[in-house]
Amino acid sequence: MSLRKLPKLDAQKLPTVCAFQPDEDAIERWNAALAPKAAGENNTISILDAIGEDIFGEGVTARRVSAALRGIGDQEVCVDINSPGGDFFEGVAIYNALRAHPQKVTVRILGLAASAASIIAMAGDEIQIGKAGFLMIHNAWVVVIGNRHDLAEAAATIEPFDDAMAAVYSDRAGVTKAQAAEWMDNETWFNGEQAVDAGLADSFLAADQVTEDKARAATVGTVNAKRRIDTALAKTGMPRSERRALLADAKGGTHDAALTATHDAGDVSALFEGLRLTLQQ
Repeated sequence: MSLRKLPKLDAQKLPTVCAFQPDEDAIERWNAALAPKAAGENNTISILDAIGEDIFGEGVTARRVSAALRGIGDQEVCVDINSPGGDFFEGVAIYNALRAHPQKVTVRILGLAASAASIIAMAGDEIQIGKAGFLMIHNAWVVVIGNRHDLAEAAATIEPFDDAMAAVYSDRAGVTKAQAAEWMDNETWFNGEQAVDAGLADSFLAADQVTEDKARAATVGTVNAKRRIDTALAKTGMPRSERRALLADAKGGTHDAALTATHDAGDVSALFEGLRLTLQQ
């Protein structure tokens, strides 16, 4: 069996003034309830959340994926993705872990593979996407606080990351790096058919392989609201540890407290208001 020779991505952590979060538009379009119909299949890794650990202690990390790969061993692996993206560096680390796997990697995009999740998807030797699924690619983005020198340094730092991502997308699609960079500049959304036509996916995922988790569907609004809270706070330049502490203070609980599925829309609205008042203090 001949597997694709995928390019490696090299990325080092940026200064703490920068924060990578899921794209707000991607969060709005993300249906967090979508899941594989045959959940729990052998040799399957599920990426059904934002990339990287958030202030709620949730999200898909490179450590978790690497541990799953070690458990699978020298066998073919299937990776199910439904994610709005998130931490670029975690996405790169997961991409490289999958890229280094010695056996075939099949990626199935169940609903959405946006931003950092689209990078992960490119690690597949075979990429399948639902006709109703979406793939979104864009430039890396950061929140930066500082003077003009800090801003210039941040722009210069992320430029090679965008170039590396363009190389990955262009290699997969068989297009020029300039074409891939244009897709990224325009924050391009590909539906299933467009992704296959562009060469960013190989084939369509059968509709009967995707289902909607009823238990998770009941909490989709809360899940998306949690992501919006984290993204809104990150845009102020607040480090993750401070965001987590602020959330706990707004809830009147401990710093490790998490927003759970038992919270309804009223609870989420009250939490937003509490955070707003806290930020004004």
